[in-house]
Amino acid sequence: MAALEHIGSGKVREIFRVDDDHLLIVASDRISAFDVVLGEDIPHKGQVLTGVSLHWFDLLDTPHHLVSADTREMDFLTPDQQEKYAGRSMYVRAAEVIPMECVIRGYLYGSSWKEYSSGGGPTTEHLPDGLDMASKLAEPIFTPATKAESGHDENLTEAEAREFVGNDLYEELKQRSLDIYNRGADYAAQKGIILADTKFEFGMVDGEIILIDEVLTPDSSRYWPADAWGPGATMPSFDKQPVRDWLETQDGWDKTPPAPAMPDDVVQATSDRYIEAYERLTERAFTDYLDEVGAS
Repeated sequence: MAALEHIGSGKVREIFRVDDDHLLIVASDRISAFDVVLGEDIPHKGQVLTGVSLHWFDLLDTPHHLVSADTREMDFLTPDQQEKYAGRSMYVRAAEVIPMECVIRGYLYGSSWKEYSSGGGPTTEHLPDGLDMASKLAEPIFTPATKAESGHDENLTEAEAREFVGNDLYEELKQRSLDIYNRGADYAAQKGIILADTKFEFGMVDGEIILIDEVLTPDSSRYWPADAWGPGATMPSFDKQPVRDWLETQDGWDKTPPAPAMPDDVVQATSDRYIEAYERLTERAFTDYLDEVGAS
């Protein structure tokens, strides 16, 4: 059996080419904060991201890249790889990536709030005055971004985004993104969760626009418990918040590599937070997911 061709690494994912038309995407347990990858892994994080994506791919009626997530059916993997990658892998159609990140914001928070409160910018150009941090927007807004050479997101104004991909593609991506966000937000609300914002990536396969990468995961989305929401306040979220909170207390760290070593309790609290997100969104035990994919 020929070795898989490793073609890329992200902050979390490893990407392998299976053949001309297919890729294998493996989500690791790595975690990053403030654009720095930390030295400690978060147990089960990659499996949570994959499991949540599988849940949404199954639920959403939209074209996507997923072919299979059961490594036991992937005969291009060795038995050891099938076990190692179980629950954290997606066998997908290879797509020509559309190089614009499609961000939808339903609430004013994070970097967008900072931009708004300091006078405005690309992500808040259409918002009215007088909003507070964590305000619910009258309508979700589409705030696309592109990647700079440094790897950091570069927000685009509407005019810049239209020029970047063309008016027709801009409108298609905007409507698809809003539609997926609205369906995801409505579903999450039934579980007592607010989907504050999220980002999508799309690609082209045989002339068709499809959803690629992860979808509506705690890494690509900001989820809040609905009973904790209120404008003007800092919101707790189902993601890497324990890591960010701890790092903010580390005097002398300037948010450049290497990051301080995380204590075990922060690692465990973060793992628990990701697993809670999976279980609240899917309404099933995370251990059941691990059993189902042969990863327990």
